[in-house]
Amino acid sequence: MDFRTELSPEKLPALIRPDARVVTIGSCFADVLGRQLTDNKVAVRSNPFGTLFNPVSIAKLQLASLQSAEPDPDLYVERDGLWFHYDFHSIFWGRSQDELRGKLTDLLTQTGEALRTADWLVLTLGTATVYRHLETGKVVANCQKMPGFLFEKYLYAYEHVQQTLTDLVKKLKRANPGLQILLTVSPVRHTKDTLPLNQASKSILRAVSHELTVWNEQVHYFPAYEIMLDDLRDYRFYEADLIHPNAVAETYIFEKFAECAFDDELRSFITEWQTLRKSMAHRPFHEGTESHRRFLEKLLQQLDAVSKKADVTREKQEIESRLRAFKTIDPGANQAA
Repeated sequence: MDFRTELSPEKLPALIRPDARVVTIGSCFADVLGRQLTDNKVAVRSNPFGTLFNPVSIAKLQLASLQSAEPDPDLYVERDGLWFHYDFHSIFWGRSQDELRGKLTDLLTQTGEALRTADWLVLTLGTATVYRHLETGKVVANCQKMPGFLFEKYLYAYEHVQQTLTDLVKKLKRANPGLQILLTVSPVRHTKDTLPLNQASKSILRAVSHELTVWNEQVHYFPAYEIMLDDLRDYRFYEADLIHPNAVAETYIFEKFAECAFDDELRSFITEWQTLRKSMAHRPFHEGTESHRRFLEKLLQQLDAVSKKADVTREKQEIESRLRAFKTIDPGANQAA
């Protein structure tokens, strides 16, 4: 008897090709997916704004990028002698407001260009719970460790989430008519919101995502949330905090993603590339032997061959460096690498 419910997503009507340009934006799952795509040589701009959880902030920064706008002037904040911005992750900071403004303006410009030229945009929605800055009345992406009494926390209404994301999709399609948009709901539960409120929040995001796919041919959905909760329904697939998926779960979800979202050419390349990555990670028992040299030379030839399909400059330089540093300790040796 099979004691497992496996979820196998249907093939997307449009598929990601090896030469696709991808942007990921949203919660920490957007970071995970961006890293996995990068590791497999897909051209990705991964979560350029840092982690964003709520759809209001996700939409606001993309629209600012498309409009070449400056960061919201009302939302700069100074803390401990450094400047931050409530719309951005705390990885972005400056020693002065002007310094931070310059960094964020450049970031918006670069992301706007990426969105206008991308083939795919992956949006990972984390929560419909938002924090509103009381002084300005604006929803923020990050409270920047400021006192809680400065904010009001509440669940964003379904209608408002729907309108926010519908407007975003329209403007993205206007700026980049060929853009394919892939929505996901983060599998990470927001336990600080309480589990009942987290479930209400995820339900809003999931329902809106479904509606957007119904009314927009270029919008698709990948069930990362459902795979984690229904397929990988066991705590052995979680980190020690029992909230975040562990490496095994992340790999499994990515494999499901590849099955439904990649074309045959990209899937074939990734299989080839994963074999090469394992070879590059190999460390020989008998370093410095002729067999080790031959192993490295063969690996370099394989990288030369695959360079026609992907940029492997860094990997080739690493192997070439190993060969330059190579010292034969026994020219007549024929030991296995």
